[in-house]
Amino acid sequence: MEPYELYPALKHAHVAAAATSWLLFLVRGLWLLRTPWRLHRGWDRVVPHTVDTLLLAFGLLLAWITAQWPFVQPWLTAKLGGLLLYIAVGLYAFRAARTRAARAAGWLAAQGIFAYIVLVALSRDPLPVPWLLERAAAGLPIH
Repeated sequence: MEPYELYPALKHAHVAAAATSWLLFLVRGLWLLRTPWRLHRGWDRVVPHTVDTLLLAFGLLLAWITAQWPFVQPWLTAKLGGLLLYIAVGLYAFRAARTRAARAAGWLAAQGIFAYIVLVALSRDPLPVPWLLERAAAGLPIH
């Protein structure tokens, strides 16, 4: 089997891992804001990191199979930069923020950054807003 034959399965796995990662972040953020005692009690300490590791591994495999690399492809550079910012803001929201308002602001900012990463991936453009507006004006879906 040639590596490029794995592309569809890897892409689906990467998208599924991204959706799962976001869902876990959403749930953990709601817990952080409403019932913080639920955090750090078991699965939520391990599962999100496992999913994120798989997400990164699938992304690296996709980059290798398609020979597209950050700092060569602008959209991948933007995606990587967005990922690093998402991690930093998420760490702030879950660990460094001291007030509920600061946690909420960090968590909401991370949601926006995640949306940016997804739009960059869909449009393959580091500035995805014009792409999004064009699709909306033409009545086209964004997937």
